[in-house]
Amino acid sequence: MFKNLLVTGGCGFIGANFIRYLLEDSDFTGRIINIDKLTYAGNPENLSGIESSFPDRYLFAKIDICNKDEVTKIFENYQIDSVCHFAAESHVDRSIVRPDTFIQTNIIGTFNLLEVARNHMNNIQLFHHISTDEVFGSLGKEGYFTEDTPYKPNSPYASSKAASDHLVRAYHKTYAMPITISNCSNNYGPYQFPEKMIPLMILNAFDGNPLPVYGDGLNVRDWLYVRDHCTAIWMIMKKGIRGETYNVGGSNELENIKLVKMICDILDEHKRLPDNHLRNELVTFVTDRPGHDRRYAIDFSKLKSALGWSPEESFESGIKKTIQWYLDNSDWIDRVKSGEYLSWVKEHYG
Repeated sequence: MFKNLLVTGGCGFIGANFIRYLLEDSDFTGRIINIDKLTYAGNPENLSGIESSFPDRYLFAKIDICNKDEVTKIFENYQIDSVCHFAAESHVDRSIVRPDTFIQTNIIGTFNLLEVARNHMNNIQLFHHISTDEVFGSLGKEGYFTEDTPYKPNSPYASSKAASDHLVRAYHKTYAMPITISNCSNNYGPYQFPEKMIPLMILNAFDGNPLPVYGDGLNVRDWLYVRDHCTAIWMIMKKGIRGETYNVGGSNELENIKLVKMICDILDEHKRLPDNHLRNELVTFVTDRPGHDRRYAIDFSKLKSALGWSPEESFESGIKKTIQWYLDNSDWIDRVKSGEYLSWVKEHYG
């Protein structure tokens, strides 16, 4: 169906998992062209072994999606017929400190991709845009985000993603570009950069370091195992109605403090701290961040009823797999935390 699929941000957490899924475990038979700027969270090691295992079906180029000329060359050199757009600045805390980077990458970068795709409309079968539930704002104790929930973003990150969603939708309405959009809940799993909540808590708890929890710890998130997200994206790309948006959730609502304590309990069962203290004692409540949304929860009944997708992992099974992956990949963690891989990127890609 798709012969030359452009994946943007494919060295990041979700993008790398998606590429691995497509090449190793799905029915995809085409070629993937992965472009990534390789910022601090874009790690080529996330795709270690892929290029050698699939030499005729995987290509990588270090390119910033904000560089329209370079993106145009990729479209023309590789006859791109489809796009799966992951590339984005995605950390809320960073967006509060440096919103300009988020505006540039998430809005201008998406605009550049859409413009290049529009200039090659004769070849484009699909432009799939990956977004977030944070564009919808915050929920109270009841209710769920649906595809019809009005946008009400509360952070620079969420606002930049909302803007990019609107651009993608507008290109469908204005230029008849074949698009689909997916808005997902919080992802977790292998290869996630350690600044994010779950890997941060796993690594801090394992080492016996403080576990910083915002506010009262009662903020609620719906957690989605990254592999489940990848299967949903591929199903939407293959079978989703062009011009439609699909929510992707994990049916795993959890208060932050309960999540942290669950991680602590699993690690305590694996290996106690040297002083025999319980890791729950490491929890440290810190000042809440500005504009911290209270609750997210996704209604993915449209995706389930229309395309037959449901997540395979419960949170209990997914978090155990995730913790085990981090315990088994200490070398990857050490290189990421030390910045060693950034030196490797500079040496190999300039």
